[in-house]
Amino acid sequence: MARVSLKNLAKNFGSTSIIDDLNLEIADGEFVVLVGASGCGKSTTLRMIAGLESTSAGQIIIGDQDVTEMGPGQRNSAMVFQNYALYPHMTVAQNMGFGLRLRGMSKADMEATVKQAADTLGLSSLLHRYPKALSGGQRQRVAIGRAIVRKPYVFLFDEPLSNLDAKLRIEMRTEIKELHRRLGTTIVYVTHDQVEAMTMADRVVVMDKGKIIQASSPLELYEKPVNTFVAGFIGAPSMNFLPCVFVKQNQANSLRLADGKLMALSNIIDAQDGDQLTLGLRPENITRGQSDISMHVRSVEPLGSHTLAIGFIGQSPVTVELESHDKIKAGELLPLQFDLSKSHLFRSASGQRLH
Repeated sequence: MARVSLKNLAKNFGSTSIIDDLNLEIADGEFVVLVGASGCGKSTTLRMIAGLESTSAGQIIIGDQDVTEMGPGQRNSAMVFQNYALYPHMTVAQNMGFGLRLRGMSKADMEATVKQAADTLGLSSLLHRYPKALSGGQRQRVAIGRAIVRKPYVFLFDEPLSNLDAKLRIEMRTEIKELHRRLGTTIVYVTHDQVEAMTMADRVVVMDKGKIIQASSPLELYEKPVNTFVAGFIGAPSMNFLPCVFVKQNQANSLRLADGKLMALSNIIDAQDGDQLTLGLRPENITRGQSDISMHVRSVEPLGSHTLAIGFIGQSPVTVELESHDKIKAGELLPLQFDLSKSHLFRSASGQRLH
């Protein structure tokens, strides 16, 4: 096991900057997930840690060793790819033991190591099968097993579940988390799926345009996003944003919505009268209620445990989470109440959170 330290990391492709002065400390045994939209630089960062991409600047340290100029085979890291990358002409046992054979491990030791990993992953009965005879989930277990037998300092996962169906993704998330609990090895995991990130990570690193926007525990990301980008990216459905103006009258603070309606604030915030702000509210913090704020319902999505009402307040799109048996229909005007104790306020110009 080992810590991973990325110092002033940069990656350029010609004149195009992909990663820009990235700094990240990953503790020994920590499960860190890099998440962000396509093109944010998360997979490039992972590939630089693995040695599959060279760095344009900066350092990569694994344990106490600077591995920046080392090849992939010298870093004692193991990568699990999105497409499994199994050899079709080899059995499960041969795929898992291939790297050990290249290292010159004896046949007896290799078989014992592969058997131990197969037992851990529930693959013992499949060791003589070929990849074409396996399901997607089984193939992914083989790919993970091939990484485990190397006993690396760091596991690197590059969107390993994206080719699986929804049910299998949930099962494999649980298995990977349990594997981390048993092995205690440092894991750096890349995904574009924020639900995957939130459910698996000790710490989630949200990236955008080659930079780290926020690196926090899943709960802190959800409750205290640093800006509107993180607030909108984390959470499903995503946070609602309503433009407003801060109004300070005597000792009373309030927010004026775009339609002129005022909402009183009980807490003190760092803003001046007339400041342009953005009010953020998650769907579960808006309820049906008697008020002069209403939403024009455009569509209704029953999801079993709850129902989503989707529509507009003025020109702002809004999603509200209602009780599953709420009799709401598209085209209706839905009166709403906001739980401002769980609201988020951001400066409209910068998108930064008000503390």
